[in-house]
Amino acid sequence: MFAVYASKPNPDDPIDSLVVGERPEPQVPDGWVAVSVTAAGLNMHDLWTLRGVGIKPEQFPMILGMDAAGTLADGTPVVVHPVIGDPDWAGDETLDPRRTLLTEKHQGTLADTVIVPRRNVVPLPEGMDPAHGAVMGTAWLTAYRMLFTKSGLRPGQTMLVQGASGGVSTALVQLGRAAGLRVWVTGRSEAKRELSSRLGAHAAFEPGARLPEKVDAVFESVGEATWSHSMRALRPGGAIICCGSTSGPNPGADLQRLFFLQLRVEGSTMGTRAELVDLLRFVTHTGITPQIGLKLPMAEAEKAFRTMLDGDTAGKIVLTR
Repeated sequence: MFAVYASKPNPDDPIDSLVVGERPEPQVPDGWVAVSVTAAGLNMHDLWTLRGVGIKPEQFPMILGMDAAGTLADGTPVVVHPVIGDPDWAGDETLDPRRTLLTEKHQGTLADTVIVPRRNVVPLPEGMDPAHGAVMGTAWLTAYRMLFTKSGLRPGQTMLVQGASGGVSTALVQLGRAAGLRVWVTGRSEAKRELSSRLGAHAAFEPGARLPEKVDAVFESVGEATWSHSMRALRPGGAIICCGSTSGPNPGADLQRLFFLQLRVEGSTMGTRAELVDLLRFVTHTGITPQIGLKLPMAEAEKAFRTMLDGDTAGKIVLTR
C-alpha cells in the first residue's frame, strides 16, 4: 500500500530519512479495525520520529502520522484517537504508564490504511470536513485538554498563548474565543500576530512584551525561550499549563516567584477518548473552522515536512489521499 514513512532514525537530517513509497498491507488483529485514510494531519511528533526520538531503532521503518480521518469497512466516517493504551487500564488513558502514541510502536496514519484498536475510532460529526477531522486527534485535543480539563479558567478570564501560529496555539486561540475567554497571544512576526487576530485573539504582542495586565493562565509549548515571560505574566494564584518545550526543556524555574505568588505549573499531554468526543461536539456546536495553513496530497509529503521543519506554519498541515 502507499505510505509515507521513516526509513531509519536520523537526528541530524530528519528529512533525509523520509520515504514516499510502498509498504506491506497491514494485518488486522482481533479487536482492531482498519481505517481507510482520507486525510491526515502532521505534528512535530512526526519530526521527532524521523530523528529517532521516542522510538527504538529496530522499530524502523515506521509509517508516520498520528492523526487521521477516514472510513471503516462499512463506510462509517471516523476520526482516529492516537493514544494507544493498555486494554486492562482503567481510568484516564493519558496516565497509563504503558500508553503509547501512533508511530512510537504502532504504524501511523500517512498511508492508505491505518490499523487501530476499535475503541480508538470515534464518529466524524455529520458535515465536518475530513481535513478538519484529521487535525482533531493531537493538536486540537491537546489544546482542549489544556484549556478545559487543566487550566480551571472561566469565561471572562484572560489567557495568554505563547506562540501564535502553530497547531496547538491556533487551536487554543479558537477554542478560547469560542468559550468566552479574553485571548492574548505572542508571536514572532507581524504576520503570525495578524493570523492570531483573524482567528479571534483579542490582542497580540511581540515575544517578551510587557502586557497591559497580569493574566489568569499561560499556555506554554515553547519552553526556555518564553518561560521567564510566562512566569512574569501571571497574576497571583495563576497557572502555566505546559504541553511542550520546542525551544528547550530546562528554563530557569524562578522558584521564588512560584511559591511567593502561589503559582501553579501543570503538565498536559494529549487527551482522552472522551475528551476527543467532547471536542468534536464543541467544534460542531460552536461552528469553529479549524485553521489549516497548508493542505497537500500525501505524495507531496516532503514539501509539507520541510514547511513544518522551517517553522513556516499558519495553523495545521494536512495531507490527503
